[in-house]
Amino acid sequence: MKQKLRSRLLAICTALSCGCAMLLAGSMIDTESYAATDTGEVSVIFTHDMHSHMDADRVSKDGEVVEAGGFGKLKTAMDEVRADYPDSFVLDGGDFSMGTPYQTIFSREASELKMMKFLGYEATTFGNHEFDYRAKGLASMLQAAAGKGPQLLCANIDWEKTLQDKSLKDDAKVLKEACDAYGVKDYTVLDHDGVKMAVFGLLGESAVEYAPESGLIFKDAQQTAKDVVNEIQDKEDVDLIVCISHCGTIENEADKLEESEDYQLAENVPDIDLIVSGHSHTTLDEPVQVGDTYLVSCGSYNTNMGHVVLKKDGDRYKIKDYELVPLDESVKSDASVEAELSKYRNLVDEEYFSRYGYSVSDTVVENQITFPESSKIGLTQGEESLGNLLADSYKYAIAQAEKGSIKGYEAGDVASGEVTSDQGGVQVTIVPLGVIRGSFLQGSVTVADAFNILSLGYGKDGQAGYPLVRAYLTGKELKAVAEVDASVSNFMGVARLYCSGLEYSWNPHRLMLNRTVDIGYNDGTSVTELDDDQLYSVAADLYSCQMLGAVKDKSAGILKIEPKDAEGNPITNYEDHIIYDGDKEVKAWYAVASYLDSFADDQIPAYYSKAQGRKTEINSWSPVEIFKQPNKIAGMAAGVVVILAAIAGGIVWIVWIVKRKKLKKGR
Repeated sequence: MKQKLRSRLLAICTALSCGCAMLLAGSMIDTESYAATDTGEVSVIFTHDMHSHMDADRVSKDGEVVEAGGFGKLKTAMDEVRADYPDSFVLDGGDFSMGTPYQTIFSREASELKMMKFLGYEATTFGNHEFDYRAKGLASMLQAAAGKGPQLLCANIDWEKTLQDKSLKDDAKVLKEACDAYGVKDYTVLDHDGVKMAVFGLLGESAVEYAPESGLIFKDAQQTAKDVVNEIQDKEDVDLIVCISHCGTIENEADKLEESEDYQLAENVPDIDLIVSGHSHTTLDEPVQVGDTYLVSCGSYNTNMGHVVLKKDGDRYKIKDYELVPLDESVKSDASVEAELSKYRNLVDEEYFSRYGYSVSDTVVENQITFPESSKIGLTQGEESLGNLLADSYKYAIAQAEKGSIKGYEAGDVASGEVTSDQGGVQVTIVPLGVIRGSFLQGSVTVADAFNILSLGYGKDGQAGYPLVRAYLTGKELKAVAEVDASVSNFMGVARLYCSGLEYSWNPHRLMLNRTVDIGYNDGTSVTELDDDQLYSVAADLYSCQMLGAVKDKSAGILKIEPKDAEGNPITNYEDHIIYDGDKEVKAWYAVASYLDSFADDQIPAYYSKAQGRKTEINSWSPVEIFKQPNKIAGMAAGVVVILAAIAGGIVWIVWIVKRKKLKKGR
């Protein structure tokens, strides 16, 4: 009996000793480092729409110029989150490239993808601007980054249809081979210490429309998402499903939020747990919940880093914490990132800007003018001084390329006739809001600033930057251009246009698509009425010329704009009409840099501090103003009114006849 008691006491003591040892050991473990499987929490660091902004930028904040963004600050912020959540997933929602001088070395270095891998990104997706490089350019980027970048995901490229299309298959084959070499997938499964997250990528309808040079056919985004989610649920054992989406979400407009693509995606594919919503550059201060799905967005250009913590709640996950971390001057830049970036900065000058006689850090002009911040440009219809400057720069650069160096330029010379079509150049230049990617702050303006403001695209020469293209439009078509600006741009902001050589007035109270009047051509000395049948020389960047050609389809044939050659034949290949300075394409950014560099006093003159009368608002309900200069649209509307009035009159007459007959019978 005593022996049994001693044995039991020994067993109890042993158990207590082991328990104490385990408790002691547990006290030495950092509780914050527990796996998500223990806490039920999942941490996700996210970005989108970075657009090659790997260096910190000078930005305007509350009227002051401050330093913000950049991969160095981003890495510091990531590390702070990882200190608390070491198993954080790191995702990006696309448009990681195309926006700063770093994009100029894409084909050999693919610096954006390599640096994303350096920071710890696990997955990203294509945005529409990755396709600005076109199939062969994007293929070069993927080949350069194969095995050195994060996982690329895009589920709705329709390779089968694309490769069957005779007009697309050659370039598409090159891109498909590069995608395969890089390892592009529909979806992937990430496993962090037992937590399995399925992630898939998607390119939305709007993004596809803004990628006319992709050379690809895309499947419907929502249907693709349904198919992929079903496949994941059938084949994979995962804890949650995340979509890194380049579809877009409308911010701070409750009446329009439900119309946005990612909101509808969440509604129609309810098994998605989290949507990182890129494309629209949206900043969501709070996540948007649609059923059991959450939409998150942190804004563009690395001004913020997004961080969301989800916690298991039944069969689904709910957001526990959500934070947008400002990457402002309070965040120090990580030294290892800066050292890595320095390798690429030297290549940017050596391989690209030296061809144009510039270094990326060169100051081209001083600026004393307060131009609007980039986020506030084009919010309302009307002139923008910055838009005027950019449009004038096209005229200057083309004339310079075709007539030799122009010295001693003064502000206003382009618009006042010093450079006109009979001296070389073009009559009208057009700059859509959609290609303007920044603004000029007060102080020194560098080559990098000029590049960033019109940074998009890729030329026939295989070099970064859209080239300028010469085309011809009739006077009637230029009137349609003015109408696009006055009517279409109010619900499609990227179509807001800034011009040099084209002037008009508009009345917001007039009928849609008939709001413009007094549309004229400014030849530098006077404004003359446009001749409907005359061809006028017009210049815009390559992308914008292509989009002008799409206006007819977008307006259901109501507005017809068909760029032509000098003989009036419709243009089928815009690359055949690129403007050259010697053997170099005249890039849109170079037009700006060279124009700024031409000012004799090294200052952006006061000429650009105010409106020049290129767009004049007539805010009047006067019948004279409402009905003057009616176009075809107004005529059609008037015809409809007449028909309806006739029908109404007929109905009244019939009723009167019937009533009269009844009265006669009553007698």
